[in-house]
Amino acid sequence: MERDQRICKLDAFAVVLVASLGVNIWLVSKVFMDSTRMMTMSWSRRAAMEAEAVGAISCSGHGRAYLDGDDNDGKSEPVCECHLCFQGTDCSVLIPNCKANADGGDPLFLEPFWVKHATSSAIVVAGWHRMSYTYNDNSFISKELEKLIRKVHAHVGNAITENRYIVFGAGSTQLLAAAVHALSPTNSSAPPAAVLASVPYYGLYEAQAKLFKSTEFKFEGDARLWKNNSYANRQVIEFVTSPNNPDGLPNKAVVNGPNAKSIHDHAYYWPHFTPIPAPADENLMIFTISKLTGHAGTRFGWAVIKEKSVYERMTIFMQLNSMGVSRDTQLRALKLLKVVVGAKGERDIFNFGYNTMKSRWEKLKITFSTSNRFTLQKILPQYCTFLRTIRESSPAYAWLRCERKEDKDCSAVLNAANIIGREGSIFRAEDRYVRLSLVRNQDDFDLLIHRLNKLVTKEDGTKTM
Repeated sequence: MERDQRICKLDAFAVVLVASLGVNIWLVSKVFMDSTRMMTMSWSRRAAMEAEAVGAISCSGHGRAYLDGDDNDGKSEPVCECHLCFQGTDCSVLIPNCKANADGGDPLFLEPFWVKHATSSAIVVAGWHRMSYTYNDNSFISKELEKLIRKVHAHVGNAITENRYIVFGAGSTQLLAAAVHALSPTNSSAPPAAVLASVPYYGLYEAQAKLFKSTEFKFEGDARLWKNNSYANRQVIEFVTSPNNPDGLPNKAVVNGPNAKSIHDHAYYWPHFTPIPAPADENLMIFTISKLTGHAGTRFGWAVIKEKSVYERMTIFMQLNSMGVSRDTQLRALKLLKVVVGAKGERDIFNFGYNTMKSRWEKLKITFSTSNRFTLQKILPQYCTFLRTIRESSPAYAWLRCERKEDKDCSAVLNAANIIGREGSIFRAEDRYVRLSLVRNQDDFDLLIHRLNKLVTKEDGTKTM
């Protein structure tokens, strides 16, 4: 019996030894094959090395170096491009008395997320990538990207895309123009459509309409002034921005009737900025990657459309205007959105975005909690189906009001305190209002809070915070 046990032990040892040798042979062969593959990856290896080298330039955390940045005519590595209030070769020097810039809408608050996810979001593109005008099906749209966009909306629950058409554009800007064209009268003898938006509204709507000087449409101002008007013989196109830019309110269309049509601008309808109570289901909805992932410079947006005739007119507009969206842009959007709905950490970007914006709003509210001179917009909490909880809004912008009678120009009040905002009149509101951007990089936000704290503490009877 002892002999049998020794034989069994020897057999078991032999099995383990063989298995161990097999695993080691597999590992060695894999390393060899991987190293061989790396040796043969000549063009991609060099591109990756260039990107890694630039990415390793720290710029003291107050700037960024880029592959397409200034390299002094090839004599050195790309130089640091410093954040607004920093200077020096490594961006380590803070500029004294620099103004806190809270203008613009660059969503750089999401940059740290992409630094953390550099590996999964990186792309290497060969010189021969997508050189054609079209894809193999003769369209200007990547079918894989279209499927992924539908998946993103289903994942977040912020829009219904089933049985809907999708059109791509260079950000939401190009799509807004295409949508107005598509909803305008096709009968040349009909009067131009009245293009409207509720004050305060995003100034681009008016600027585009006036620039194009089309016979099909004309910008007519505040939609609320048309609410009870008779427009039986004229078509109305209303921009409905929800959440609204600049005040973050969940807007709805105010003009109704058989001749009234709407363009729903949902650029900010993502969990970073607002509760998602239900999926949007309007006839024409516009989204942009800039406020979803932060990649404003990629210039990519999409429209979700119910009616085939509207889809076809928008598609023709895109073909004649730009022959569709850059294939390189579509590839980058595809890579980024794969990270957004990736198998691991499916909520990562939304948790990061929401927590960052929530933290910024908490600091902002504390700053103004003792102020009698300034007030912020008030938005009621709602249940968010994505986060599965009742939550406050955390909009991209603070819509600040100066309450003193003498402070008729709130932007000037802030400018005197070294703070740059965007005047209320740009949104066709009173200049007693000013918009402050909360989506810029961390340096910009920190300086904004610092300047605001100093301004508030100067109020009579306010304790130092």
